Amino acid sequence: MGDFAIYVAVGHHIGAARGERSILSAMDIQEEELFAAFGQSINHLILSHRKDLERKRQVGLSAWISRERWFQAKSSASEPKNRWVDGTPEYSLFICGLRKLFPKAQFVHICRDVHAVVRSMLNFHRVSGAPLVANEEEAYRYWLRTVKACLKAEQAYGPDVIHRIRYADMLSNPESAMHSLLDFLEEPYTPKCLEPLKQRINSSNVPDDFVAHDPATDSALVEKATRLSTELETKAQSSERSNAAAHALEAQFRQRMQYMAGLDKNHEEAQRLIRTLEKQNRAMTEAFDRA
Repeated sequence: MGDFAIYVAVGHHIGAARGERSILSAMDIQEEELFAAFGQSINHLILSHRKDLERKRQVGLSAWISRERWFQAKSSASEPKNRWVDGTPEYSLFICGLRKLFPKAQFVHICRDVHAVVRSMLNFHRVSGAPLVANEEEAYRYWLRTVKACLKAEQAYGPDVIHRIRYADMLSNPESAMHSLLDFLEEPYTPKCLEPLKQRINSSNVPDDFVAHDPATDSALVEKATRLSTELETKAQSSERSNAAAHALEAQFRQRMQYMAGLDKNHEEAQRLIRTLEKQNRAMTEAFDRA
């Protein structure tokens, strides 16, 4: 849905480009209205299909679910679930656009030691059957890119929108960590909330003797990531929000939108240039042959 948010902005940009001769402009349909309409529809769609997710879980994971009863999403009227969670890591890079689709969305930034994350990413193929990153250096770059994006969003939107929680705290003091998380979400706490933490459901199963050290990895990159990781372990999240950071994220979003909106035109111009160069090259070749 991160890219989808960009496409919604592109759609409004194109649909309002000709003023009164464009349907969106003619009807005074503002960009935020278009985002809200799509966001509400997505929310309704996901909630209405929850039963299908539960059915597939029952079929595909029946043995596992029977052992881990907390994983079962109850469907009774007494326990309705009107919130959903998407844990896609790449959403770290699209928080600005996602907030346009879902203005009331809340984001949880789980920070984990970079070296542990790199080890996990390098062993991800044990779970998925396909590698997540090509090598150690790419893993460090991925961690830096996504974490820095989350930190920028923390600055831009403040602790009411983005809550940072340390992975280490979830292991060492799960009750306190869960209380902190649920307070942020304004949801009631119950001891059952701790049950999922007893079983890791998204583990790369890193072997104890696995060593993540590739001599080809940029040592300066590793040092930079290590410094930031250490800072996140020791420095608390700011309680303030920055208008400058919010404007910067908005500018990045607009820049990406403009790039996507111009792809077709730029492609056509590139094709015309290629044809012109090919024509010139043929003419030069024929002239050389005649000479």
